[in-house]
Amino acid sequence: MDRILETESVTKTYRLGKIDVPVLHGIDLSVKQGEFAAIMGPSGSGKSTLLNIIGCLDRPTSGRVLIDCIDTSTLSDNELAVIRGRKIGFVFQTFNLVARLSAQRNVEMPMIYQDVPRNARVKRARELLTLFGLSDRMDHKPPEMSGGQRQRVALARALANDPALILADEPTGNLDSKTGKEILRILEDLNERGRTILIVTHDHEIAGKCDRIIRLKDGVIET
Repeated sequence: MDRILETESVTKTYRLGKIDVPVLHGIDLSVKQGEFAAIMGPSGSGKSTLLNIIGCLDRPTSGRVLIDCIDTSTLSDNELAVIRGRKIGFVFQTFNLVARLSAQRNVEMPMIYQDVPRNARVKRARELLTLFGLSDRMDHKPPEMSGGQRQRVALARALANDPALILADEPTGNLDSKTGKEILRILEDLNERGRTILIVTHDHEIAGKCDRIIRLKDGVIET
């Protein structure tokens, strides 16, 4: 299978005042197309930092990140925004939905940024929300929905531009166990349909469903 993601000697150091705080130390990682992989590790191990760098939300201090064979280290901020919009779908623990917008409008947002024509994006948003069992919630705003419904809207939004890679940061962390299992089943189904998923989780049950577990400790991958 082709590699959808590669990191080469990725490091990250934050500058706090006059002090350098190293977080990642030479991360070499590859994820194949169609893989379902989990990143696990204790708090402070660098999981979210690594996910942000992979997702082009942050830049490494050194090293390279290749998304679908594109070397993101050579890109401008505007070009990185294009890669985020076209190649990556994000799912967050806190949903990150726009409270004043309807479910349909939230799913449309990534397509608006990519200049998808209105008719096409409305059709795509409605198809995705129906796929996730939200055909009767399209006009509801996030505060009018349950946590599980909001996370399903977030999953629909992540798929809006048909991304090569889905990045999920503790997607069940704010949900009760029953709803968390429902979201996990959706992620498994998406993977069975060929989606590549990289998930940060503390949940051993979720990790146990993945093809591979990547363990981080003190900013390095444990072998």
